[in-house]
Amino acid sequence: MSTPPTTSAEPHQAHHHHAMDAAPAPQGATGMKGVLLPVAIVLAIGSIFVSVFLAAFHAPRPHDLPVAVVGTTQRFEQITGGLELGLPGGFEVKRYPDADAARHALQDRKVYAAYVTGPGKSAELLYAGANGPSVTSTVTGAFSGVAKASGDQLTVQDVVPASAGDTRGMSVFYAGFGVVLAGFLFGMMTYQMAPRLEYRWRLVSLASFSILAGVLVAAMAGSLGFSALPGPFLGIAGVIALMAAAIGSATMMFMRLFGRAGMSLAAVVLLTFGNSTSGGTLPTAYLPGWLHPLSEILPVGVGVRAVQGLSHFNNDGLTAGVVVLVAWILVAAVVLFVLDARGPRRAAVD
Repeated sequence: MSTPPTTSAEPHQAHHHHAMDAAPAPQGATGMKGVLLPVAIVLAIGSIFVSVFLAAFHAPRPHDLPVAVVGTTQRFEQITGGLELGLPGGFEVKRYPDADAARHALQDRKVYAAYVTGPGKSAELLYAGANGPSVTSTVTGAFSGVAKASGDQLTVQDVVPASAGDTRGMSVFYAGFGVVLAGFLFGMMTYQMAPRLEYRWRLVSLASFSILAGVLVAAMAGSLGFSALPGPFLGIAGVIALMAAAIGSATMMFMRLFGRAGMSLAAVVLLTFGNSTSGGTLPTAYLPGWLHPLSEILPVGVGVRAVQGLSHFNNDGLTAGVVVLVAWILVAAVVLFVLDARGPRRAAVD
């Protein structure tokens, strides 16, 4: 009785099954490229961060900071000339008809100080302590020099004082920085931890993160927490939620458009340029001219101004902030829809 010939089918099948189950070989830079590439990228981002922040804040001075003057034409010209002599190009001087109009402009943050001349040599300086000690120091110093040169007897009044929980006026900057960092990390981690998540569920995740971020930050910074931002809870929470959604969706968009380089690009645009131009430490009038426009288009700057307006300045910047933040979210959502939702369907049809 002969023995049936052996075949190699079973070993071949077993070998084939093992090959299919094996983890794919990791891809990426190796050798000297793997050694030096991370060093070069991180140092480049760090250098941009340092240079931008130094350019913005190493020697801050105002550029056309709006201020008000109430008085006769002669006094207006005299005060304007004194301000220009003391700090050339530092102020944009606007004339108001009376003290009430100047006070309202200060409360709406159309101006950052108001010099109101009175009978004889009396004068009053109105300012907003909520703008922070740096702005207060700038305007009181400049107008004190003007008053001294004119022989005016100057009194000062803080029309919009800082909240008791934010005496340095820095809380909105720290809150904004935290939201930007959280949004950046969310946008990065959602693709790292759930790369195959469906588009609709990724948007649900973004919405959940944004709403919770808004509620948590508003609770911590508002009257329930440190009392640093005295604005309405729902208003603060809503703006913060929009900021978080704009940063998170923008980070996702950068990563989907530019791959691995998108993470570095998002860090530079949203973290570095965004926070340096946010106006959270100093008003945007203190920024160099080449950085100033970014404060009006990046999510951080418009969000910070809206939060400040809600907290102290009669909703200054709220409408513009909401419009810009929603625009960022919509653009990112459309790009992600094309890449994450429609892209796979086209590939399946092809």
